[in-house]
Amino acid sequence: MDFNFTEEQAMVRDGLSRLVREQYDWETRRSVVDSESGWRPEVWAQLAELGILGMPFSEADGGFGGGAVDAMVVMEEFGQGLVVEPFVPTVVCAGGFLKHSGTQAQKEEHIGGIVDGSRIFAFAYAEPQGRYDLADLTTTAKKDGEGYVLNGHKAVVVGAPWATHLVLTARTSGEQRDRDGISVFIIDKNAAGVVCRDYPTVDGRRASEVYFENVAMSSDALIGEEGAALPVIERVVDEAIAAQCAEACGAMKVAHKMTVEYSRQRKQFGVPIGSFQVLQHRMVDMFTECEQSVSMSYLATLKLDASETERKRAVSAAKVRVGQAAQFVGQEAIQIHGGMGMTDELAIGSYFKRLTIFDSEFGNVDHHMKRHIGLNGS
Repeated sequence: MDFNFTEEQAMVRDGLSRLVREQYDWETRRSVVDSESGWRPEVWAQLAELGILGMPFSEADGGFGGGAVDAMVVMEEFGQGLVVEPFVPTVVCAGGFLKHSGTQAQKEEHIGGIVDGSRIFAFAYAEPQGRYDLADLTTTAKKDGEGYVLNGHKAVVVGAPWATHLVLTARTSGEQRDRDGISVFIIDKNAAGVVCRDYPTVDGRRASEVYFENVAMSSDALIGEEGAALPVIERVVDEAIAAQCAEACGAMKVAHKMTVEYSRQRKQFGVPIGSFQVLQHRMVDMFTECEQSVSMSYLATLKLDASETERKRAVSAAKVRVGQAAQFVGQEAIQIHGGMGMTDELAIGSYFKRLTIFDSEFGNVDHHMKRHIGLNGS
């Protein structure tokens, strides 16, 4: 199998690497994360200008003819700089629903705005009681004439403070945990009855608790077939997991590099701590975890267009391997740095936080281990 990237993908990687180095040095990122807005719209505009936001969309949909591999390339570079801009919620999640289930009119209405950076989405799927079960929904969208009335609460909606629109899951029929009866909608975040409580996350991003109180939606807000959206939701979430696995790989590479450099500078007993064999072994183990994670990330990305079972199996395997590696690399990096690693004085602390939070997004290691075992037994 050919794992070489195309000339265009290599150019994108080089360009993004340069952008991240110039725009996401440690001090700049820290000041942005600590600012009132928590992000930089001008960087988002740059990504749009460079064509990054349109890469995964087909030319027919107004994009640049890329796909999941292109998103993987982007996310690995974003991971190296701990980029906070909402690429996954907007391009991977909202864009995924539009690609897989949107009508031509919906694609024309929204994809152009995603590509040019004027429309920013957040994916509101998680609920306080739902844990990682995508079908456990108490948010309801009830028929009302030609449209729907939406009520409910979505938790930890990453990127919602910056969003112009929300793509959300809601129950249109059935009981709370039924696989049938689930639908997907796109609404304006500023619609009457939408209430957001914004807050910073531990890894430097922003999220919201989003409440819907008798929100009126037209029938045009529905994406795909009413009550039959769960398979599409699972597919889009798997695509998001694959993208975030690539992000984690990028972050782990930098964490490992920082640790090796620190071990050469920090002296103990008059010599660099990197000369101690036991620490050398630990840093080799970190490198091995990084390389295994990259391989699993590639596999998951390449399997996104396979059969449903094969896709789920590959994605869950990657989430388990990368999740375990992210914890290991992050914790080893902090231990080798010592107490300073846990402070805001060193960048490694932020990489540790992002790698730690990665495990809890879209299902943790235990959840995906169970899903993988269940798929192997089916």
